[in-house]
Amino acid sequence: MYLNKTITEYFIIKGISDALEIQITIFILVLLIYLFTLGGNMIILLLICLDSHLHTPMYFLLANLSIVDMSCTTTTLHMILKSFITGDKTISFFGCMVQTFMAGSLSVHELFILTAMSYDRYVAICNPLSYHLIMSHRNCALLTALCWVLGFLLVAPLVGILSSFSCYSSIEINHFLCDIVPLMKMTCSNTSLLDVLFFIEGLFLFTIIPFLLTFIPYIFIIAAILRIQSNTGRRKAFYTCSSHLTVVILLYMILASQYLTPGSTSSLDSKKLFALFNTVAIPLLNPLIYSLKNKDVKAALERKLNRSKIFT
Repeated sequence: MYLNKTITEYFIIKGISDALEIQITIFILVLLIYLFTLGGNMIILLLICLDSHLHTPMYFLLANLSIVDMSCTTTTLHMILKSFITGDKTISFFGCMVQTFMAGSLSVHELFILTAMSYDRYVAICNPLSYHLIMSHRNCALLTALCWVLGFLLVAPLVGILSSFSCYSSIEINHFLCDIVPLMKMTCSNTSLLDVLFFIEGLFLFTIIPFLLTFIPYIFIIAAILRIQSNTGRRKAFYTCSSHLTVVILLYMILASQYLTPGSTSSLDSKKLFALFNTVAIPLLNPLIYSLKNKDVKAALERKLNRSKIFT
């Protein structure tokens, strides 16, 4: 179906699979993942807000990460849940552009906030005497605001160009959400400018630069840890950044597996299932990693539970 020089009023989100026998399974799985992701991140966010022991730069950044994870999961998964409950797979053109913008911006912001957390761990371990001066409340707030602003500003030109396209070869999006890549493939408008901008931003601003800024501080962190004389001191220093390092390694492994996998190795449906896993894995695992591996978060949770028992 070709749309001659008219902006379509809506798109149809095809979803994960057309097979009726697995749609109920997919819906239940997605719903459980969504509830666990919201619940886990909400618990961490509430603990950080309510427990004064967690009012530090590290946990302020972690609170922002929880907000991003909840927002990103809601943005990417709500169409799957909505289409199964209502049977309506349509989304307006404006709504599609908004979802594309929000999903892209939140994904980029997650990379930047993890980069900021890496810098925080670098200062804490390599320059501990100046930590509270460098990572003051004001500087930490500015750093976080910069991450949010960059996430929105860098994606805005891409979606702005995409929304100006007037011709699409089809109104059916073979995905579970509106995403810039399938929309670029569907349009019959000239995408040369968008292709160049997407390549430059995707390769450098969304991949190489965050990767380097995240992992280079760990070279200095590991070197500083190895210089510590006592085994207890080394374990304590490594423990302070182990949760963040685990999340970062998982994230970049998932991104690499998603974008470096040859296109001919799987069907479209299996690719969408793989993309779904990549979309929900980190938001779901973040609260588990930061609660199971972080003694401060576990101690804060115990304090709140003991206090609730006393009041009860």
